[in-house]
Amino acid sequence: VHLLRNAGDEVTITVQYLREAPSFLKLPLGSPGPSSDHSSGASSPLFDSGLHLNGNSTNTAPSSPSSPIANEPKYEKRWLDTLSVPLSMARISRYKAGTDKLRSNAFEVLALDGVSTGILQFYTAQESADWLRAISTNISDLTLQNMKMANKCCSPSDQVIHMGWVNERLEGADSSQLYKFKFLALKGSSFYIFSTPPVSTLDWVRAEKIYNLCEVLFKIHKLWLADDCWLQANWYLGIHQDFDLEDQRPYCFSVMVGHGKSHYFNVELGSELAVWEKSFQRAIFLEVQRTGSKTYMCSWQGDTLCFTVDFALGFTCFDSKTKNVLWRFKFSQLKGSSDDGKTRVKLLFQNLDTKQIETK
Repeated sequence: VHLLRNAGDEVTITVQYLREAPSFLKLPLGSPGPSSDHSSGASSPLFDSGLHLNGNSTNTAPSSPSSPIANEPKYEKRWLDTLSVPLSMARISRYKAGTDKLRSNAFEVLALDGVSTGILQFYTAQESADWLRAISTNISDLTLQNMKMANKCCSPSDQVIHMGWVNERLEGADSSQLYKFKFLALKGSSFYIFSTPPVSTLDWVRAEKIYNLCEVLFKIHKLWLADDCWLQANWYLGIHQDFDLEDQRPYCFSVMVGHGKSHYFNVELGSELAVWEKSFQRAIFLEVQRTGSKTYMCSWQGDTLCFTVDFALGFTCFDSKTKNVLWRFKFSQLKGSSDDGKTRVKLLFQNLDTKQIETK
């Protein structure tokens, strides 16, 4: 290196073939020797980092000088793909089909059109975690690009906040727990559940379920690990018994949608769970700001009334015909609430004058 740095503008280098190189560089035996035709321009097997073996002698790609052994594999100057899986809107699965058991150092990637990589098995948990994180990051970046493109066609009040794949828990006929891939989206005033991702404007009205964000409740069900490594044995040995462990899957959350109904979801990585929690908080907050208040028809003491929840002022109950206000309380006066899970709600307010608790 010192000689090259100080040799001047023109340098003549003589290269000699070293027959011990194949074993040192872990190349196959019978690696190409020196070419008799120095002007042929054929490349060495070390020409670039994209050289790969191909046993097909009929391949038309440029090859190395002929090997001393006639049937020796040829070198290729390009990558040979056996399968290409687009990562845009793709999903990852770490679980054995039909079970709650994680695969050991393995996972599967499925494209939007259902094409699968098959089970990708790695030698160590660290290698598997590194590849899982890299692929997941790539999918997230592509999803963000799709969101930005969709938002260009939407009004400021109808922007996509977040979207992505989850597993939804379904109850089987025999009370068994089944999981099915679902695609969730937070857009404008609504929470969407799809069986397949929306790829056009018309797809948004074809969702399986659509809920108003002012009327849903997000809840995380399990403690999740700070990093996306594989679950340790102690998770299954009961060390975290004080947490809500409804099944063997980590990274779970539910969305209550009214009338006691809820959807129970699982994501593959702890980082995904954190993003969903943050996204729900943001989407609900923005919708509450936009909505301002909501009014519901109800009955109180046998009369048909209107019950208004004003997100700035509090609770108001007034006659639906005369519009006369029967009572009004601020959020700070609400001291408790309960319901029967169906139609009845009990609210406990503190009267600011008497300091007494009033039941409504």
